[in-house]
Amino acid sequence: MQLVSPEKIAAVMGLSPIPHSIAELEAQVAEGLPKSALRNGVEQIALTAEARRALQARIVPEATYKRRRDRLTPDESEKTERLARVYATAAYVWDDPADARDFLAAPHPLLEGRAPLEVALTELGARRVEELLWKLFYGLPA
Repeated sequence: MQLVSPEKIAAVMGLSPIPHSIAELEAQVAEGLPKSALRNGVEQIALTAEARRALQARIVPEATYKRRRDRLTPDESEKTERLARVYATAAYVWDDPADARDFLAAPHPLLEGRAPLEVALTELGARRVEELLWKLFYGLPA
């Protein structure tokens, strides 16, 4: 299975310095991503202010986010990276950010009628969504 590059994942989150390997991205996640990584990712994925607030609150509750000084916890950083990775994969597969957002927001029959973005909030769910995306990309039966 092809992976989306760490540079593309980092671009969704607006990370600097840009990681050039999965190991570098993992190290950044382990030390805690900047709060802006979550905000940047959510802004690319959700179009309306209400949708952005709701999605961000699924990763870090609003009151907790406001109390954070500069960095997310490692757990919140993992969730943020997962969200960025799924979006970056969808954008790669659909070759269009708008189509990627539409795919992630629409209920899918192979995900029990749930939206891929909702399923991807857990690690196992994200793996299911990524597997579905790669099957679509390679034209494999789902």
